[in-house]
Formats: sequence, structure tokens, C-alpha cells
Amino acid sequence: METPGSQSSLHRANLERVVRAVRLAGSLTQAEIARTTGLSAATVSNIVRELKDGGTVEVTPTSAGGRRARSVSLSGDAGIVIGVDFGHTHLRVAIGNLAHQVLAEEAEPLDVDASAAQGFDRAEELVERLVAATGVDRTKVAGVGLGVPGPIDVESGTLGSTSILPGWTGTKPAEEMSRRLGVPVHVDNDANLGALGELVWGSGRGVKDLAYIKVASGVGAGLVIDGKIYRGPGGTAGEIGHITLDESGPVCRCGNRGCLETFTAARYVLPLLESSHGTGLTMESVVRLARDGDPGCRRVIADVGRHIGSGVANLCNLLNPSRVVLGGDLAEAGELVLGPIRESVGRYAIPSAARQLSVLPGALGGRAEVLGALALALSEMGDSTLLDGSVSVATPVFT
Repeated sequence: METPGSQSSLHRANLERVVRAVRLAGSLTQAEIARTTGLSAATVSNIVRELKDGGTVEVTPTSAGGRRARSVSLSGDAGIVIGVDFGHTHLRVAIGNLAHQVLAEEAEPLDVDASAAQGFDRAEELVERLVAATGVDRTKVAGVGLGVPGPIDVESGTLGSTSILPGWTGTKPAEEMSRRLGVPVHVDNDANLGALGELVWGSGRGVKDLAYIKVASGVGAGLVIDGKIYRGPGGTAGEIGHITLDESGPVCRCGNRGCLETFTAARYVLPLLESSHGTGLTMESVVRLARDGDPGCRRVIADVGRHIGSGVANLCNLLNPSRVVLGGDLAEAGELVLGPIRESVGRYAIPSAARQLSVLPGALGGRAEVLGALALALSEMGDSTLLDGSVSVATPVFT
């Protein structure tokens, strides 16, 4: 029996520390593992050798700084995680392994007015279909990350009031999907998952403090502080869409006037172009027209960028992030929207905070949230089960 402070318990703790570092990063060289964990190079080398012999990790030759090195990643068959993203008009599911490789991914339209039960049914069916298509061992499913476009109460896991999925208010998505799938399910809002996705796979790699801004039917920010998502005690941190820009402005769905959302979200922006471009526009089509040189669409995109920049300036003054990543369809506008964002940040943010900030488009597009859901599942799973040779904590009940 291991006792606290014993040599065996210390060794076990070091094993778990190395496995966690590799699991969260996807792959690391042994030198990077040493820097991340604080362990000596000799200790890391011995642990990696032991984990490799046990089949927990794979080691492949690579280079770092022009020198030969060894890249360490978790074994491709060590376990499986599933990401589920409920969007405004879509459902997307991805399956990945613990080496951060996406094995399968599929999206399908989702009626925003559908009931929660119908949404859960569709998600369960799509998960089942992808698992069957990949042929993965279902006992290897370690967990599921689930994204929803609304605030989640941290303590209860309940979806708060949202005009995007009104029929879902008061539901407990993680609890319901866990009951259906028979594995642990972890839930978060879409902006937080977008931040996680870009942090692990996209434009946020290499930084520890960033804000992911998503502009769609609403406006939200996923905040990463010291490498971790900051949710706040009630789970509502990052509601940047409800910063007041004009107290006499349009009435927002939250009941206030002149919120950032009322100047940037699709439901408020698209009507500005109806008199000149007709109905049926989407933010995607406006961005495409702007890139093709349409003056009206370019003006609207630039105005949206300036308003977003005002909100970002507030974030800079409060949190001083080193990077802001713009996600959603709007990011495809490139410098047409990023330039005005930077202009407003330069005007309204503290100069030192503005100088340190980089503003980039998201690298993952519409996949950011589902990949973030995979990252959430990866971050929440334990390491002890990997070392014990099985990630399964329950037998999945896929039908």
C-alpha cells in the first residue's frame, strides 16, 4: 500500500504529472515536459521510458531548435474522447484520440426551435453513427465535451436563459447526455469552447492569456487566464456582448439599451443592408460580398469591427490579454474587420495594454467549438486510469 510521502507515491505522482502534461498539450519533447512539470531531465527520461514500455505513450523522432529531439504523445489507442457542439443552426460531432488526432467529424443542420429532447436525440444518433463508422472500442471512450450557445450555471450545470435555444432553458445538458451515453459528459458555453479549441489547435497556441470573441446571433468571449478558462463563480464571465456602448441605443434582448451585441450581432446588422441588398442575407454572405468589394457590406463590416474593438479595449484595460482571437463567420473578413478592431483598441485601450496585444483571426473556423469540446473532455479526464491500463469509468450504453 502506498503511503503519502513514500517513494512509490512520489513516483506515481510524477508519472501522473508527465501524463497530464502530454495529454493537455497533445505532444511534447522531453525537454518541454521537464520545463512544464519542473522535473529533472533524467527523471523525465526514465518516466517516458517506463510509460513507453507500458504502452501509455509513443515516442517519435523530431527536431527542436535545429537539434534532434524525441516527441512524446499518448498512445493512439489509449482512449477516445467525443466532442458535441450545439450551434445556432447546426449540430457538430467529432471523435478524437488522446494524441489529439481527430478520427471523425460530421455536422448537420439543427432547427434552432427544436426541443431539447429532439436535440439530444439527434446528438445521440450522430455520436452513435460516428463511433460505429470509426470502429473504435466503445469501452475506450473516456468522456464527452458538450458545447451549448448559452450560459451554464457552474454549480448546477443548468442552461440559463437564452433566446438562441429558448426551449432548452432550465435543462441540464451534461446530465442528460451522460445518462444517454453512459460516460462522463462535461458542458460549457460555445465561446469558452471556441477559446479552448483555438488555444490547443489554432491561433491561441503558445499563449496563456487570450480572449476568443465569437460574433454570431449573440456576442460572447471565452477568456483564458494563465492557460485556463475563466468562467467566474456563476459561469457568466465573458458576456462581452452586454457591455454598454450607447445608453440611448437599441433595446437589447437582455433588457438594457445600446449593448455591444445590438451593434454587432447578425440579427441587428443584417437589416441595415436589406434596403440595398434585399432580404435573405447571412453574415457569411455579407463577408463574402465585402471581400469582393461591395461598398455597403465593407462599411457595415468596418463599423462592426470598430464596435468590437471598443469591447476588446475594455477587456485590455481589465485583463490585459496578450492575444485576441476573432471567431465565427466574421473572422473570414480578415483585415476588413481586424483593422478597425485594432484601430478602436489603439484609441480606447491603455497604451501599454494595446501595444502588447495581437489581434488574429481564428484558425479553426466553424470547427473551433467542437474541437474545444474535445479539449474540454481531454482536460477533465483523470490520469490514474491511463496508468492503470484503462480509461473506461463506465460501460457506454450506445444503442
